[in-house]
Amino acid sequence: MDRVTGIRLFIRVVETGSFSRAAADLGITQPTATKHVAALEAKLGARLFHRSTRGVTPTEVGAAYYDKCKAIAHELDEADSLASLMASRVQGVLRISTSVAFGRRVLTPLVLRFMQQHPGLQVDLGFDDRYVNLVEQGIDLAIRMGRLADSQLGARYLGVNPWVLVAAPAYLARRGTPAHPGELAQHDALIYSSVQGDERWHFSGADGRTLQVPVRGPLRSNNLSAILAATRAGMGLAVLPWYVAHASVRDGAVQPLLTDWTLPVQEIHAVYTSPKLVPTKVRGFVDWLQGQFPDRWWAREAG
Repeated sequence: MDRVTGIRLFIRVVETGSFSRAAADLGITQPTATKHVAALEAKLGARLFHRSTRGVTPTEVGAAYYDKCKAIAHELDEADSLASLMASRVQGVLRISTSVAFGRRVLTPLVLRFMQQHPGLQVDLGFDDRYVNLVEQGIDLAIRMGRLADSQLGARYLGVNPWVLVAAPAYLARRGTPAHPGELAQHDALIYSSVQGDERWHFSGADGRTLQVPVRGPLRSNNLSAILAATRAGMGLAVLPWYVAHASVRDGAVQPLLTDWTLPVQEIHAVYTSPKLVPTKVRGFVDWLQGQFPDRWWAREAG
C-alpha cells in the first residue's frame, strides 16, 4: 500500500473506530487494513490503537499521529483540487512557435484575440523559420506548414495555405504578361528559397496537367517580406502565399497571373508534444484555431 493510501486508511480507522468500516470505505479487505496498521506501528515503534471487542480507539501517540495525518490529508486534497482547477481552465504560460511571416501577419492577431477571451493566459510567442524541437526547447505548440513527418508528436489539421503568382503592373508593362507557365523562363523570377521547389515552380491546369517550370532571376531570399517588396518594386514575378500577397493585390500594387492554373497548397497543422494528456491551455487554443481558417481565410486575416 502506498504512503498516501496508508495515511487515508489510518485516518478512517480513527474516525470510524473500525478496521472493517475503514477498509470498506477504501475498497480493500479488512485483513489488508489490519496488516497495514500493524506494519505502520512496527515501523514507528509505537502502538497507535487500543483494540477491544467494542472497537479500536487511538492511543495518545495515535491521537497525535492522527492530527498530523489529518493535516497532511487536507493539504493533499487542496493540492488535488488546485491541480484539477488549473487543468480545467485555459491559463498559465502557453509557449508557441511559428514561422516569421505567418506569425507576424496571421498568428499574432489570432493570439491576441484568444488572449482577450482568456485573461488568465500568458503567451510566449516565438518566430523562427527553422525547424524547432518542441521537447528540447520547451515549446507547447507549433504552427507548421506542409506535409508533416511521421513522429510521436500530436497534431491537428487547421486548414490550407494557398499560393499565387503575382507581379507589379510596372513590370508587366515593361516585360509583358505571361499567358502560359512555359513563358516564365523568359521572365525575371523573385525566388523564395524555402518552399515551392526553389528554382522550379509547379503548376496544375484545369485539365489535370502538371508542369514544372525552371525559373531564374535577380533575387533569391528566404524572407517573404523581402520577396514581396521586390515584387512591388517591379523587379520580377513572384510566387507568394495569398496571406502575404493579398493586401498588395487589394491595393493594386501587384496583380495575380495565370489564374487558370493552380500552385501547390500547404496544409496548416498545429503540432504539440504528445497526442495524449494534452494540457487544457493547448487543447483550448487548438480547438479555437480550427475555426479560424475557412475558405479565403487569408482575405479576412491579411491587411
